[in-house]
Amino acid sequence: MKIVLQHLTKKFPARGPVRGRKNREDVIAVNDFDFEIPDGKLIGLLGPSGCGKSTALNLICGLLKPTEGKIFFGEDDVTGLPPENRGVGMVFQNYALYPHLTVEKNIQFPLENLKGADKLSKEEMSKRVLEAAKLVQIDHLLERKPNELSGGQQQRVAIARALVKLPRVLLLDEPLSNLDARLRLQTREEIRRIQQETQITTIFVTHDQDEAMSISDMIVVMKDGIVQQIGKPQNVYDDPVNLFVAKFLGTPPINVFSGEVKKEQLYIGSEAVLSTPGVSDQPVHVGIRPEGFILKEDGPLSCDLVRLEVMGRDVSIVSTHEQSQNVTIRSIIDADEGKSLPTGKVHFGLKPAKVFLFCTDTEERIRF
Repeated sequence: MKIVLQHLTKKFPARGPVRGRKNREDVIAVNDFDFEIPDGKLIGLLGPSGCGKSTALNLICGLLKPTEGKIFFGEDDVTGLPPENRGVGMVFQNYALYPHLTVEKNIQFPLENLKGADKLSKEEMSKRVLEAAKLVQIDHLLERKPNELSGGQQQRVAIARALVKLPRVLLLDEPLSNLDARLRLQTREEIRRIQQETQITTIFVTHDQDEAMSISDMIVVMKDGIVQQIGKPQNVYDDPVNLFVAKFLGTPPINVFSGEVKKEQLYIGSEAVLSTPGVSDQPVHVGIRPEGFILKEDGPLSCDLVRLEVMGRDVSIVSTHEQSQNVTIRSIIDADEGKSLPTGKVHFGLKPAKVFLFCTDTEERIRF
């Protein structure tokens, strides 16, 4: 099911003046969101808390009405349609299972509310429940109650309950936030497997960029209700349009320096570290991905070594520089290179494809 969002906007009215303050303005949670979600794809809505991603999801499912704009499922305008008539399956952060019901009854619950031509017999409901349970691999747990399940198993029950209605669209609102790190990894792989098997158009909301990048066909990065960038996860990582996107994606995060371009040379402090053809003289923010450093004895960028952090096959060199906007600089190199690292100063060359320049005023990307 293709989903089309046309100029989708949601404003929440101000709650009125607060003593000692002027009247507050309306809050624009989603601002002119224009996007077409292809049929059968998994889209990650990504951004920090308060960026509008959950509001966008609630608009799509019908829990909120847009202030402006339209929502289409395929060719159908569903903007004014109530949630129960949109054919969506929703999975929440807190699972929202009924504690007094078994797993089987929890999954079956949405089917019991079907009426008219959609009403199912008990045999049909049981068949649907078993199919959904097998899909998320919990068919051996149908007689248990939610308090007898692990967090990951409860999450699978919630997903099965959303899938049992055979929804046209599956919406996941930070579904892994309550799981530990290992279980998060396992469950997100399961979500990707289920989505690929069912080919249901899926929107996955998260603030965790690792989650979004690992399972999404495309990601939408949001900030303050405004879409910053849309694209394939690796493309957005390799080609950020502004400093916010560059900072938000990547683990470890990008290293940011205060720099200056003079005569088509990039300077960090007094050192000319890279050629920047076509860029006019100006101060810039310099973003360097951790994997963008090359350890070289005569490298143009010199930093003060703090320590090494061994991460198995890789080594993270932690250093400082007076022009760094991060507290420390992290440079990832091969573990073999780290064995002969000198003490004191450490020198780097830079990989041009991993170095990004940004305007100091607008924080937009400067390409070279």
